[in-house]
Amino acid sequence: MGRVQVRDKEEFPEMENGDFSDSQLIHHIRGVLVAVTTGDRENYDELVGYLHPKKNLNPDEVAILVTTLKALSGAASYIDSVHHEALLFAVSRMSLWNYGTVVMDALLELIISLAASNGKYIDWCLEMLVKHFVPPFYLLDSLKQENGIDRKNKVLSRVHAALKEIADLVPLAPLRLSPIVVQKMPSVFSKESEIVMYVENMLRLDSGAIGEIVGSTMLPALVDRLLELDVEIGWDGMLQEDAKGIFEMELEDVTEFADEDENYDSMPPLELLNRKNLQGNLVVEKLDSLIVLAFLHLESCQSSGRLAEVFDVLLASFQKTVLNAYKSKFTQFVMFYACALDPEGCGVKFAMVLTDMCGCDVNPPITRMSAVAYLASYLSRAKFLSAALVTSIIQSLVDWCYAYCKLHDFDMNPRAHQVFYSGCQAIMYILCFRMRSLMDIPRLKLQLLNMPMEAVWKHKLSPLKVCLPTVVVEFLRQAKAAQLFMASESFIFNDMLESDLSKAFGGMDRLDMFFPFDPCLLKRSESYIRPHFVRWSKVRTTYDDDENDEVSDSGGEVSDDDFVERNAKDMIDDDMMVSIEGLDFPDLNKMSITPKKSLKYGFETQLERCTQMPARIRPSTSPESL
Repeated sequence: MGRVQVRDKEEFPEMENGDFSDSQLIHHIRGVLVAVTTGDRENYDELVGYLHPKKNLNPDEVAILVTTLKALSGAASYIDSVHHEALLFAVSRMSLWNYGTVVMDALLELIISLAASNGKYIDWCLEMLVKHFVPPFYLLDSLKQENGIDRKNKVLSRVHAALKEIADLVPLAPLRLSPIVVQKMPSVFSKESEIVMYVENMLRLDSGAIGEIVGSTMLPALVDRLLELDVEIGWDGMLQEDAKGIFEMELEDVTEFADEDENYDSMPPLELLNRKNLQGNLVVEKLDSLIVLAFLHLESCQSSGRLAEVFDVLLASFQKTVLNAYKSKFTQFVMFYACALDPEGCGVKFAMVLTDMCGCDVNPPITRMSAVAYLASYLSRAKFLSAALVTSIIQSLVDWCYAYCKLHDFDMNPRAHQVFYSGCQAIMYILCFRMRSLMDIPRLKLQLLNMPMEAVWKHKLSPLKVCLPTVVVEFLRQAKAAQLFMASESFIFNDMLESDLSKAFGGMDRLDMFFPFDPCLLKRSESYIRPHFVRWSKVRTTYDDDENDEVSDSGGEVSDDDFVERNAKDMIDDDMMVSIEGLDFPDLNKMSITPKKSLKYGFETQLERCTQMPARIRPSTSPESL
């Protein structure tokens, strides 16, 4: 189309009076845009002036603005990024949040037309839309009011509809959208309301029409931001630890925080104090809100039948970032909750992937140790896992440790055999939580009794001397009561939380004290985790007196039979939930070590009877485990 000469400045007032038809106006605007290339900017500058943001527009000004935007939409192919930089800048400063729906629709029509007219505007248009995920700073607080909520819905519904329309017009646009959304994501230092609202829109993209394309980016980006917040929390001096408190499981009368947490009566005093210390921490509250958003998104995915697909994305992100982030205390509960929503699918898959990573000697030792720590904590804490699954994985760990012993006829050396000691501690830790419920099922009891555990414990690598004293002592006490294993050597640790030997095998990152699914201290997030979580205070050990009444989760008294049944159901009965026989368990022996000869379970060492055992442990909530 040829250039249209514009000689009469009075033509714009005619536009104000509505003397132009739509087609005439578009034709006129095209001429104004073309004239700029010849140096004629008079009408162009006036056109740009209409677009500069103004407050409290009267109806006539609104009409002019809408007419201008619509005319520009029809002339979008004439807009040049070099000659019309001022116009593009003026449009970029406009915010949907400052206008009514008529102006919103006109502005979005222009953005969509620009995206469709020239590929070089795709990024610019997508950035324009993404910036509307969050309102201007001065409007954030107003969104809590009724009219603010209405405005939020009007803006965001239009933004996501525009993104969908651009994706339909330009099929490659979603691929450009993903990095823009990640790049524009608010930092860990932004206001809670800002980052929460932005993440809401990220998750809306994941669930929307273009979710299949952008979904693989949104969730990993969220996990990365959760992890950044998680490690940003300064634990030094915040959490309290007392060596005696680790063994004190009799709940005291705690009323200090009763008004702040309705579940205070089921928590150890130290956990309550640690939770209290986290209150008022802005980073903690921000992290708590984002994790709850992730939980709600997972629930939505479950309802829509997308959870398995989303879980695969989460699992890849977990393996890449969270697994080796030893200061992470809360981010991993996103994985835990996804597994809780789908125990037979996601729940089993997570356990199997961790088991596979433990046994694969291609992985570096530190990764294997971290996977073992996650596996032990997960099997101990996940109420929704079947007893048969837990027993089968214990069998795999024991077989691997036993085969390792046969191939390594060496004396105790914590640093040289870190993965082995991690595996031994994992077995004991899981059994501290699960031994009673497993021994109550005859066929699983028989399976436990037939495992070569005694040979492992009595080997001269001496895992009982190297692993955390708290875990060893509790395991020995329960094993003795269950007649699973009887130690004759005296292990006198004097209620020590840790030892020099455990520190040595734990390494710089103290993986000997890494219990990633320790109780969640985030108040809102914990309320989602609680129904699926095994608390140590509710575990029935093998040495518990069956004649003592116990307080149930609901606060009422339960009988011995009821409690035994409840403990058995904490790990959902395998017949009711899933058949383990059909699962493909990794052969840890084949992965890491391949012994050619079998040995008898007994070794030469004869241990004497254990004479001193402290009370039950409460798994670590110490700063070291964070």
